[in-house]
Amino acid sequence: MIVIFVCIEKRYRANVSMQKIRLNILGLSVSQTQSGAYALVLAEEEGERRIPIIIGPVEAQAIAIQLEGLKPPRPLTHDLIKNMALAFDIALLEVTIYKLEEGIFYSELLCEMNGKEIRIDSRTSDAVALALRFRCPIYTSEEILQKAGIVLESDDENSPVRSMMDEEEPETTGSSYAQYSTSDLQELLNEAIEDEDYEKASIIRDELNKREK
Repeated sequence: MIVIFVCIEKRYRANVSMQKIRLNILGLSVSQTQSGAYALVLAEEEGERRIPIIIGPVEAQAIAIQLEGLKPPRPLTHDLIKNMALAFDIALLEVTIYKLEEGIFYSELLCEMNGKEIRIDSRTSDAVALALRFRCPIYTSEEILQKAGIVLESDDENSPVRSMMDEEEPETTGSSYAQYSTSDLQELLNEAIEDEDYEKASIIRDELNKREK
Protein backbone atom coordinates (compact mmCIF):
# COMPACT_ATOMS: atom_id res chain seq x y z
CA MET A 1 0.00 0.00 0.00
CA ILE A 2 3.04 2.26 0.03
CA VAL A 3 3.02 4.93 -2.65
CA ILE A 4 6.14 4.71 -4.80
CA PHE A 5 7.38 8.26 -5.04
CA VAL A 6 9.10 8.57 -8.41
CA CYS A 7 9.30 12.05 -9.88
CA ILE A 8 8.27 12.14 -13.51
CA GLU A 9 10.47 14.47 -15.49
CA LYS A 10 10.33 14.05 -19.25
CA ARG A 11 8.15 10.95 -19.31
CA TYR A 12 4.43 11.53 -19.78
CA ARG A 13 4.84 15.28 -20.20
CA ALA A 14 2.47 15.04 -23.15
CA ASN A 15 -0.23 14.13 -20.67
CA VAL A 16 -0.09 17.56 -19.08
CA SER A 17 -1.76 19.08 -22.13
CA MET A 18 -4.31 16.32 -22.64
CA GLN A 19 -7.98 17.11 -22.32
CA LYS A 20 -8.81 16.21 -18.75
CA ILE A 21 -12.15 14.67 -17.82
CA ARG A 22 -13.11 14.83 -14.17
CA LEU A 23 -14.13 11.65 -12.37
CA ASN A 24 -16.14 11.12 -9.22
CA ILE A 25 -15.97 8.11 -6.91
CA LEU A 26 -19.18 6.16 -7.36
CA GLY A 27 -18.36 3.53 -4.79
CA LEU A 28 -16.79 0.17 -4.01
CA SER A 29 -18.17 -3.30 -4.56
CA VAL A 30 -16.89 -6.83 -4.17
CA SER A 31 -15.14 -7.93 -7.36
CA GLN A 32 -17.07 -10.50 -9.35
CA THR A 33 -13.95 -11.60 -11.22
CA GLN A 34 -11.22 -11.83 -8.59
CA SER A 35 -11.70 -13.49 -5.22
CA GLY A 36 -10.83 -11.26 -2.27
CA ALA A 37 -10.57 -8.14 -4.42
CA TYR A 38 -12.80 -5.10 -4.79
CA ALA A 39 -13.92 -2.98 -7.70
CA LEU A 40 -13.42 0.75 -7.32
CA VAL A 41 -15.93 2.44 -9.61
CA LEU A 42 -15.16 5.92 -10.92
CA ALA A 43 -17.86 7.86 -12.77
CA GLU A 44 -17.50 10.48 -15.48
CA GLU A 45 -18.71 13.74 -13.90
CA GLU A 46 -20.51 14.97 -17.00
CA GLY A 47 -21.43 11.71 -18.67
CA GLU A 48 -22.66 8.18 -18.15
CA ARG A 49 -19.45 6.19 -18.46
CA ARG A 50 -18.00 4.29 -15.53
CA ILE A 51 -14.48 2.95 -14.98
CA PRO A 52 -14.20 -0.15 -12.76
CA ILE A 53 -10.72 -0.64 -11.30
CA ILE A 54 -9.82 -3.82 -9.43
CA ILE A 55 -7.96 -3.11 -6.19
CA GLY A 56 -6.87 -5.09 -3.14
CA PRO A 57 -8.77 -5.29 0.16
CA VAL A 58 -6.26 -3.14 2.06
CA GLU A 59 -6.46 -0.34 -0.48
CA ALA A 60 -10.25 -0.72 -0.63
CA GLN A 61 -10.45 -0.32 3.13
CA ALA A 62 -8.32 2.83 3.00
CA ILE A 63 -10.76 4.33 0.48
CA ALA A 64 -13.89 3.06 2.23
CA ILE A 65 -12.85 4.47 5.60
CA GLN A 66 -12.60 7.93 4.09
CA LEU A 67 -15.85 7.57 2.14
CA GLU A 68 -17.65 6.50 5.30
CA GLY A 69 -16.20 9.36 7.35
CA LEU A 70 -14.63 7.06 9.94
CA LYS A 71 -11.61 8.22 11.94
CA PRO A 72 -9.14 5.51 12.98
CA PRO A 73 -7.49 5.92 16.40
CA ARG A 74 -4.07 5.85 14.75
CA PRO A 75 -3.13 7.26 11.34
CA LEU A 76 -3.21 4.73 8.53
CA THR A 77 -0.57 4.82 5.79
CA HIS A 78 -2.38 7.35 3.62
CA ASP A 79 -3.17 9.52 6.65
CA LEU A 80 0.51 9.43 7.55
CA ILE A 81 1.47 10.48 4.02
CA LYS A 82 -0.97 13.38 4.22
CA ASN A 83 0.36 14.45 7.63
CA MET A 84 3.94 14.37 6.35
CA ALA A 85 3.00 16.35 3.26
CA LEU A 86 1.26 19.00 5.33
CA ALA A 87 4.20 19.16 7.74
CA PHE A 88 6.53 19.99 4.83
CA ASP A 89 4.01 22.33 3.20
CA ILE A 90 3.31 20.05 0.25
CA ALA A 91 -0.12 20.29 -1.34
CA LEU A 92 -1.74 17.65 -3.53
CA LEU A 93 -3.46 19.59 -6.31
CA GLU A 94 -4.92 16.80 -8.43
CA VAL A 95 -4.70 13.15 -9.42
CA THR A 96 -4.60 12.02 -13.04
CA ILE A 97 -5.13 8.51 -14.40
CA TYR A 98 -3.00 8.94 -17.50
CA LYS A 99 -2.44 5.47 -18.96
CA LEU A 100 -4.09 2.06 -19.29
CA GLU A 101 -1.79 -0.74 -20.35
CA GLU A 102 -2.49 -4.48 -20.20
CA GLY A 103 -5.36 -3.90 -17.81
CA ILE A 104 -3.31 -1.77 -15.40
CA PHE A 105 -4.19 1.87 -14.73
CA TYR A 106 -1.29 4.27 -14.21
CA SER A 107 -1.73 7.47 -12.20
CA GLU A 108 0.28 10.48 -11.12
CA LEU A 109 -0.01 13.03 -8.36
CA LEU A 110 0.38 16.71 -9.12
CA CYS A 111 1.91 18.29 -6.03
CA GLU A 112 3.04 21.80 -5.19
CA MET A 113 5.95 22.69 -2.92
CA ASN A 114 7.48 26.12 -2.54
CA GLY A 115 5.59 27.32 -5.59
CA LYS A 116 6.99 24.50 -7.74
CA GLU A 117 4.84 21.78 -9.27
CA ILE A 118 6.08 18.21 -8.92
CA ARG A 119 4.61 15.12 -10.58
CA ILE A 120 4.83 11.82 -8.72
CA ASP A 121 4.04 8.36 -10.05
CA SER A 122 1.51 6.40 -8.00
CA ARG A 123 -0.66 3.32 -8.04
CA THR A 124 -4.22 4.33 -8.85
CA SER A 125 -5.66 2.92 -5.62
CA ASP A 126 -3.16 4.94 -3.56
CA ALA A 127 -3.78 8.04 -5.67
CA VAL A 128 -7.54 7.83 -5.10
CA ALA A 129 -7.08 7.25 -1.35
CA LEU A 130 -4.89 10.38 -1.18
CA ALA A 131 -7.25 12.41 -3.37
CA LEU A 132 -10.03 11.73 -0.86
CA ARG A 133 -7.88 12.88 2.03
CA PHE A 134 -6.70 16.04 0.28
CA ARG A 135 -10.13 16.61 -1.29
CA CYS A 136 -8.56 17.19 -4.68
CA PRO A 137 -10.03 16.34 -8.11
CA ILE A 138 -9.42 13.12 -10.02
CA TYR A 139 -9.01 13.30 -13.80
CA THR A 140 -8.51 10.97 -16.74
CA SER A 141 -8.45 11.25 -20.53
CA GLU A 142 -10.98 10.58 -23.26
CA GLU A 143 -8.69 7.85 -24.57
CA ILE A 144 -8.85 5.93 -21.31
CA LEU A 145 -12.60 6.40 -21.04
CA GLN A 146 -12.98 5.00 -24.54
CA LYS A 147 -10.84 2.00 -23.62
CA ALA A 148 -12.21 1.20 -20.16
CA GLY A 149 -15.43 3.17 -19.79
CA ILE A 150 -18.69 1.26 -19.58
CA VAL A 151 -22.26 2.51 -19.65
CA LEU A 152 -24.73 0.80 -17.33
CA GLU A 153 -27.69 -0.88 -18.95
CA SER A 154 -31.01 0.89 -18.40
CA ASP A 155 -32.14 -1.84 -16.01
CA ASP A 156 -29.10 -1.22 -13.83
CA GLU A 157 -29.09 2.58 -13.72
CA ASN A 158 -30.97 2.71 -10.44
CA SER A 159 -28.85 0.02 -8.82
CA PRO A 160 -26.35 1.78 -6.57
CA VAL A 161 -22.80 0.57 -6.28
CA ARG A 162 -22.49 -0.63 -2.72
CA SER A 163 -19.64 0.29 -0.47
CA MET A 164 -17.48 -2.50 0.91
CA MET A 165 -18.80 -1.37 4.29
CA ASP A 166 -22.27 -2.44 3.16
CA GLU A 167 -21.18 -6.01 2.48
CA GLU A 168 -22.39 -7.12 5.88
CA GLU A 169 -22.05 -10.56 7.33
CA PRO A 170 -25.32 -12.09 8.49
CA GLU A 171 -24.32 -12.03 12.14
CA THR A 172 -23.51 -8.30 12.11
CA THR A 173 -26.47 -6.74 10.34
CA GLY A 174 -27.81 -3.47 11.62
CA SER A 175 -30.97 -5.13 12.98
CA SER A 176 -28.90 -7.14 15.46
CA TYR A 177 -28.04 -3.87 17.22
CA ALA A 178 -31.63 -2.73 17.61
CA GLN A 179 -31.74 -4.11 21.16
CA TYR A 180 -28.91 -1.85 22.34
CA SER A 181 -29.41 1.60 23.81
CA THR A 182 -27.91 4.62 22.11
CA SER A 183 -25.24 4.97 24.78
CA ASP A 184 -24.33 1.29 24.45
CA LEU A 185 -24.09 1.64 20.68
CA GLN A 186 -21.80 4.63 21.04
CA GLU A 187 -19.57 2.62 23.34
CA LEU A 188 -19.55 -0.30 20.88
CA LEU A 189 -18.73 2.12 18.07
CA ASN A 190 -15.76 3.50 19.99
CA GLU A 191 -14.52 -0.03 20.72
CA ALA A 192 -14.86 -1.06 17.06
CA ILE A 193 -12.86 1.95 15.92
CA GLU A 194 -10.25 1.33 18.60
CA ASP A 195 -9.95 -2.28 17.37
CA GLU A 196 -9.80 -0.98 13.77
CA ASP A 197 -12.85 -3.10 12.89
CA TYR A 198 -14.22 -0.54 10.46
CA GLU A 199 -16.84 -2.81 8.89
CA LYS A 200 -18.48 -3.31 12.28
CA ALA A 201 -18.07 0.38 13.11
CA SER A 202 -19.87 1.35 9.93
CA ILE A 203 -22.84 -0.91 10.72
CA ILE A 204 -23.15 0.48 14.24
CA ARG A 205 -22.86 4.01 12.93
CA ASP A 206 -25.69 3.33 10.47
CA GLU A 207 -27.89 2.13 13.32
CA LEU A 208 -27.15 5.33 15.27
CA ASN A 209 -27.94 7.44 12.21
CA LYS A 210 -31.31 5.72 11.83
CA ARG A 211 -32.23 6.68 15.37
CA GLU A 212 -31.32 10.31 14.79
CA LYS A 213 -33.75 10.65 11.89
